[in-house]
This record gives sequence, C-alpha cells and structure tokens, in this order.
Amino acid sequence: MAHRIAENCIGCGACARACPVHAIEGEAKARHVINARRCIDCGVCGMSCPVGAVLDASGKVCARVPVKERRIPVIDGELCSACQICVSFCAAKALAISEPRFRGDVEARCVLARPDKCVGCAVCEAECPLHAIRMEARG
Repeated sequence: MAHRIAENCIGCGACARACPVHAIEGEAKARHVINARRCIDCGVCGMSCPVGAVLDASGKVCARVPVKERRIPVIDGELCSACQICVSFCAAKALAISEPRFRGDVEARCVLARPDKCVGCAVCEAECPLHAIRMEARG
C-alpha cells in the first residue's frame, strides 16, 4: 500500500521534488496526491515533508529526515557480481557499474557514482539478490 498525503498538506512541493519515481502531483499551495501505482513505498516523500503531512502505509506520520542525515548505500565488493539490478532500480541514477581499471579487468562492481543524487530510499538494498548492499549513515 502506498504512502498518502494528509489534509494538513500545505502544497509546498517538497515531497514531489524528492520523490525518485515522480509519483506525487499537485498544484502549489494545494494538497498533493501520491499515485499509488507509481509509488515504491521508499518513504522519501515523508522524510522531505516539512509539516508531517505524509502518512506511511499503516497511517503513521512519517518523520522528517534531512538529506544529510539519510543513509546511503555501501556496496560489498566481495559480494557484488555487477548484475546491474540495483542500477536499474535506482530512480535517482546514483548507482553505476565501475569501469575497468585496466585491460582485462573483470572485477566490475556496483559503485555509488553520484552520492549527491542518492535520496536514501534503500530500494537498491531491497532489490540486491546477493545482499551486497547495506544502507549506512553518511560519513
């Protein structure tokens, strides 16, 4: 079940700007709406809302978490097989597969190529079939 926006929404658009899959719509200064079919339940909208107007699937108000305090993915190079599943699921385009370091390099793996783009949604961690990604505090 998707997150939803409560009546106290002020229409500031912070949630819509933060949503990695563009599932939130609304006019300025009007209550916004989450498209349940597009929502991936990552919670980034709730972490971004300044007035606590985003409710999770159980109806609880999502806590605001500033971007600098959100967790980011850390990839275990020993476990990563460079399958690209995490890269394909990263709507923020923060992950990439490493370039070969030298001719014949077969040690490609996932890397957090653009940490500034990571919204902390943890979809990569959830989708990694080898459990090679864990979310940790920004360092």
